[in-house]
Amino acid sequence: MSKKVLYITANPKTEEESFGLQVGREFIEEYKQQNPMDELTELNLFETDVPLLSATAFDAFGVLQNGGSLEELSTDQKSFLGSLNLLLEQFIAADAYIFVSPLWNFSIPPVLKAYIDVILQAGKTFHYTENGPEGLLKGKKAIHIQASGGIYSNGNAVEMEFGHRYLKTVLGFIGISDLKLIPVEGVAMGNLDVNEIVKSSSEKARVMATEF
Repeated sequence: MSKKVLYITANPKTEEESFGLQVGREFIEEYKQQNPMDELTELNLFETDVPLLSATAFDAFGVLQNGGSLEELSTDQKSFLGSLNLLLEQFIAADAYIFVSPLWNFSIPPVLKAYIDVILQAGKTFHYTENGPEGLLKGKKAIHIQASGGIYSNGNAVEMEFGHRYLKTVLGFIGISDLKLIPVEGVAMGNLDVNEIVKSSSEKARVMATEF
């Protein structure tokens, strides 16, 4: 049975300029070879209209939560919900996910945070129960390819890393507990061979793609 796979990138650079995107391309090309019948969609967040949470957004939510209809919403509110629902339904429909992002100032790029705000919707990707919130996307899996200038997967800087750790928390919250990391790290340290870093991470990506 074929699967729907969503390849989500959050980097304004080209693949030639981005070490993380180079490793990401190695992953999906290997994955496509191993799974030619699967449907793989590429979503570049820097080229996507990702709606931001704003006064317009919360006003729209308020109208609907209080029993109002779509007809009562303003043009801006309808536009916001339209963009949100397109991305949300695309995410829900997927069976697996590959995220590729750089570690910026110890965290994720703002556009990826905006996207996460889109996909975390009560009643859609999680719901509240008498025992607390419960994720609704159980059984799905994800890969996170993260490039960073320093070393954050181990050593003294582990506690300063809020990129992968945040994504792991968020995906776990909506039921996606199977998340693996492919780090592309140390690329700006100067004392390490960047080509070797990318080569090693690419090899790991191709192996993980065959198991994904």
